[in-house]
Amino acid sequence: MSVWAALAGGFAGTFVLTTMVRAGSELRLTRIDLPFLLGSAFTTDRTRAKALGYLLHFVSGQLFALGYYALFVAIDHSGWWLGAIFGVAHALFAGTALVSILLPLVHPHMATDVTSAPDVALLETPGFLMLNYGLATPAVSLVAHIAYGTLVGGFVSLSQ
Repeated sequence: MSVWAALAGGFAGTFVLTTMVRAGSELRLTRIDLPFLLGSAFTTDRTRAKALGYLLHFVSGQLFALGYYALFVAIDHSGWWLGAIFGVAHALFAGTALVSILLPLVHPHMATDVTSAPDVALLETPGFLMLNYGLATPAVSLVAHIAYGTLVGGFVSLSQ
């Protein structure tokens, strides 16, 4: 198994995931904008937030690809189907612990249960399974993360 294949799969997977979520937004299935959520933690300038957010999202995609790779090595098996299963777990993590618990704790411009709107301009919290950004958001996220995992797993399995 090749770590380079995992990184290539992570890049391709992040590209596909990001495109799918953006398409979901354009089709009005979801209001989630992952790059903006990430970038706006560092700047209030909307254009800079999106640009920085895309960079951070691709870096995160590489880090997750390395995590997938470590799991493949640990169990001494890889494949697109196993990557798809990891993608389901990844989507569940992203939709629960990451955006509804961890992100509001560290994001300086995101609302929390203890802030009030008059304090500062805040982003709405994504909430559990990101449902605050639309009822179809969990499905869009799940399908996009399965595609990501499928690509990472597929790339790694082709490198054997």
